[in-house]
This record gives sequence, C-alpha cells and structure tokens, in this order.
Amino acid sequence: MKEISNIQWFPGHMTKTRRQIEASLKMVDAIVEIVDARVPLSSRNPIIQELAGSKPTVMILNKCDYADDKITALWQKHYTAMGYKVMVCDCRSGKGVKYFIPNVKSVLADLLAKRKAKGFIGRSLRVMVVGIPNVGKSSFINRMAKTGKTKVEDRPGVTRGQQWVALDKELELLDTPGILWPKFDDQQVAIKLGFTGAIKDDVMDVYELAESLVDFLKENYRENLCQRYKLNQEDDITLEAIAKKRGMLVSGGEPDLDRAAATVLDEFRSGKLGKISLEKPC
Repeated sequence: MKEISNIQWFPGHMTKTRRQIEASLKMVDAIVEIVDARVPLSSRNPIIQELAGSKPTVMILNKCDYADDKITALWQKHYTAMGYKVMVCDCRSGKGVKYFIPNVKSVLADLLAKRKAKGFIGRSLRVMVVGIPNVGKSSFINRMAKTGKTKVEDRPGVTRGQQWVALDKELELLDTPGILWPKFDDQQVAIKLGFTGAIKDDVMDVYELAESLVDFLKENYRENLCQRYKLNQEDDITLEAIAKKRGMLVSGGEPDLDRAAATVLDEFRSGKLGKISLEKPC
C-alpha cells in the first residue's frame, strides 16, 4: 500500500471518553465490541481491549455486506479461536443481528445461573457497546431497539455522550462514543481507517489517500475497479483515468483529480465498488 503523508489524530474528547468507559465498566456484565468487517484488525482499538480485561465479549464484524465474504469467514474463525463470541452482521440492513440476544445470554450463562441460584430473578443484564468511530455502533443499537433512540450519521464522532437503551426487561445496552488512539504508531493502520472513514477527511490529504486506495485495489480487486469505472483490465488505472472516464474535467479539459479522489473514497465506503476487505488474518 502506497505511503502517504503522516496521519495523526488528536481529538480532545477522546481522553474524556476513555475515562467514561473505564468508570462504566464497573456497571456492566459484558462487552460488545463492534469492528468494521473490512478492517477487523485495524478497527480494534487496543485501549478498548486493555480496558475490557477479562469481561465476556461479543465481537460483531459489522458492515459485512461491504466486505469480502471469504475473508470475513477467515476473520470469524480467527477471533473465535481467540475465545470471542463472533457475529457477522450488517446493522443497517439487519443481517445477522437476530442472533445478538441469544449470544449475549450464551456468554453470560454462568452469571445468569448464579443469579438464579441466589434468587436474583428479573435483574437486567447490562452490556456496554464499544468501538472506534464510524463502525456502526448507533446503527446497531437503533436496529436492536427498533425505535431510533440514538442518532445515526455516516461520519465519525457523532455519539458524544453515554446513554442506556433498554432492549427488553432482561437486557440493557450502554452506548459509548467512539474512541480512537491518541497517536498512530503504525501508519498503515491509520491509512486503512482513513479509507473506511473512521478518521475525518479534513485531517488527511484526500488525494493521497484515494491514490493509495486505488493502488491497493489495482493489486487486489482490479476487476471491481474496471467494472465500476468502465476501464479495461490492461489500462493504467489511475485517478486521472477515472476522472476522464467519469467526465470530471475542469477548465481546459484537465481531469479534476480532487473530485475523482472524493468519488473513489465515497464509493468504496458505500460499497459501490463491491465487497472488498483491506486485510487478512495472519
């Protein structure tokens, strides 16, 4: 993947978010970690893993409709082997979410048995939903609650405060703001998160980012690019070629590279380029 200018992200509210999550962990019985199925490793914040400790965890590989099915299956196997209860979902369409409540009760079976033995009948299970920005936490909670209680927008950093959502008398979800790293030590992780929109475009060079994405797709999903932009497999596939094919021109007939860059990123993020995964398990 092509190197681009150094990406760093220093949102001030992230430190506050970490403190909120750390304090709230004492109130919950389990963790639901939502990751982007296209980048199931890069979209996992190690801070969240550190804070969660030994809490039972359900991992949701979200946006599966945008990811390569074969690679997603490998990730599901990978994380299952690590001891997670893994679900493959698309929270916007509702695919796979019906298994959520049974899976939560499965990972908390021991706790439920202990409560029953002590006569604590009717006490709700409390589960914290965590994940980095733009992986679909609010979409998931809205889908589960079926009432649209949380605000959903396709941009990072919308959910700023914590809120409880009762699914039924037996299960409550705690929605938390997305939390990113204070610093990216691995720029490849930052680039992948830039591709998916987890990092705001205004802190990056969008042209360089799109150029890097095109280079990755040429090597791994060349047919997707050619079909979407009506290019030949033998063509030199560049942002310039895409701009010309789409008629994105500025005065003098020169290709509008900024517009082409924004289009490629938007169409990748919305799944219009097909099912694409950016990383595989080792």
